[in-house]
Amino acid sequence: MTTAAADLELMRAAVLMDTDPAAAAGAAAAIIARFPTHEGAILLMATACRRIGDPATAVRVLAPLVAASPGSAALQLEYGRALAADLKDAPARAALERAIALDPNFADAWCELSRLHIRAGDERACDLAYLEYAKRSSMPPELADAAVAIAEGRLDTAETLLKGHLSVVPRDVHALRMLGDVAFQHEDTVTAEEKLRQCLELEPGYGAARYDLARVLNVEQRSDEALQLLARLLAAEPTSRAFRVLKAQVLRFVERNDEALALMEEVIADNPHDTASLIVFGGMLREVGNATRAIAIYRRAIEIEPLSGDAYWALANLKTFRFSVEDLAAAQRAIAAAPPLGVNRTKLEFALGKALEDAGDYEASFQHYANGNGLHRATVDYDPTLMEDDVRRCEATFTPRFFAARAGWGLEARDPIFVVGVPRSGSTLLEQILASHSQVEGTRELVYLTGLARDLATDARRTGRGAYPLFLADLKREEFEALGRRYLELAGRHRPEGKPRFVDKMLNNFGHVGLIQLMFPNATILDARRHPLACGFSCFKQMFARGLPFTYDLEAMGRYWRDYHELMEHTDAVLPGRVYRVHYERLVAEPEAEVRRILEHCGLPFEEQCLRFYDTARTVMTISAEQVRRPIYSEGVDQWRKFEPWLGPLAAALGPLAAEYPSFAAAAG
Repeated sequence: MTTAAADLELMRAAVLMDTDPAAAAGAAAAIIARFPTHEGAILLMATACRRIGDPATAVRVLAPLVAASPGSAALQLEYGRALAADLKDAPARAALERAIALDPNFADAWCELSRLHIRAGDERACDLAYLEYAKRSSMPPELADAAVAIAEGRLDTAETLLKGHLSVVPRDVHALRMLGDVAFQHEDTVTAEEKLRQCLELEPGYGAARYDLARVLNVEQRSDEALQLLARLLAAEPTSRAFRVLKAQVLRFVERNDEALALMEEVIADNPHDTASLIVFGGMLREVGNATRAIAIYRRAIEIEPLSGDAYWALANLKTFRFSVEDLAAAQRAIAAAPPLGVNRTKLEFALGKALEDAGDYEASFQHYANGNGLHRATVDYDPTLMEDDVRRCEATFTPRFFAARAGWGLEARDPIFVVGVPRSGSTLLEQILASHSQVEGTRELVYLTGLARDLATDARRTGRGAYPLFLADLKREEFEALGRRYLELAGRHRPEGKPRFVDKMLNNFGHVGLIQLMFPNATILDARRHPLACGFSCFKQMFARGLPFTYDLEAMGRYWRDYHELMEHTDAVLPGRVYRVHYERLVAEPEAEVRRILEHCGLPFEEQCLRFYDTARTVMTISAEQVRRPIYSEGVDQWRKFEPWLGPLAAALGPLAAEYPSFAAAAG
């Protein structure tokens, strides 16, 4: 065999490495038999031996070559890998450090060093080494199309590409992280968490995946876990803007507002021209009641980035803010200069809709709202028939006989006050009134009941027991009691004052009233309701932070309200008197009388402070944060009528429900 022939055989052997490393080792051994010092063959044989689980042979074969060529970073890397596989960590680390000394930009050496550090229990060294790897590596080119699809909002295409890639390369952490991002954008936090944890099992130092996981946990209200992840991230990168901003958001969520605001002050001082940080900071100020400074922060963001849809929408989303003539002109200039597609344009459309509404130009205002909804609707999937199917299953499951057979089930606890309904129905006002009572603690929109139901449904699908809520008929009494205890344990994280009662304002819990009855037969359920045309249009002109895909289409909004109404009517029929309906218009028309009725239904004594709810100091993390810090006002009750000429699809979807909605005009007098 000539040297040229040996090189050709080596190329053929290298091709076998991924599919048949044992054959590659055999081919390399044949070359070494003829050319004992053939560096390429020795390196290939060592790599193949390591892959087939024979690291001792790899070390033995490599040792003399490494000694003869001490200046080869590639040899040091493979020698370090072989030693690590042979559980000789100290010499492995020394070899990898020599490889890095020879070539500081040798990304793979940094990655291997990261893995050795975590095996030694040194998380910070692991993360720092992986950070160096991340700086020097790039995304695999075969993932480029998926990355473009994600950037353009073509999430289904990206998911298909990524799953195809992972079927071939199942341990590609970049693809797993991207798939987690796709799931997160689809609001599938379960899958997102699963993919990101797989990333971290494979590469414990992968900071970007750890950050993404912290974001998922924050959305799931698992604040303690998110803070643990962020502590590790910040140990490696203490000045990271993204890590500090997310930590501040988590701190705010657990009512550590002073810490959150102080941290954001530091971030802004370090990044004075970063508009994203300014928007987050303004949002926090708004939630704690400092709207004046929030407005100043948003205006500062616009000065830095005149086309910022985030900043203009943040101003518009301050429901008590009114655009001036100058503000309107600036917003019109921004939208004229902005690209026609993308999230920035969408937010500018919504903001200009609000500005023109303030100016009294309702037709132009509605057109911009419609433009914004159309742009956003193109990025989300929503099938109204799924909601209809949910209602049918609830009606089939929750019958008078079903509840009679389970009378007395559940915990005796009266702690929760569940506020359910449709967004923009006055629920935040109701929550603020309740949270002003000395015995009631305001929390937020807790995800825990939804999460428990989701876990039950996942288990039922896995075991073939049908869709939610049909399988609830199979659960035993003690199982519902265990669910109740778990819910109270989770909700307890948001009850720092330890008051006897607390409010859970997760509105879509109206789909879980049957489950609530089985867990907490003594808990209070309040249905926050508003005229469906008012509620529907108020949703339509709102760009929500996450979720609620039905709100971006008037017909879909009407169908959702109709399904909600049908399910609540069914609930009234099978559980008479169980739910108290709080009509927003009646609350506005006769606040004291209605507050007394609400408190009576909750089993609470009347307190004057509930009428002065606007004086109650607490963080309000909803889009109505400013509105509930002022006395009840009636101006917004009929604002939707100014847009009635363009609400035909909503009215048609509602059918007779809009006309049948009760009038409270007489009480207002």
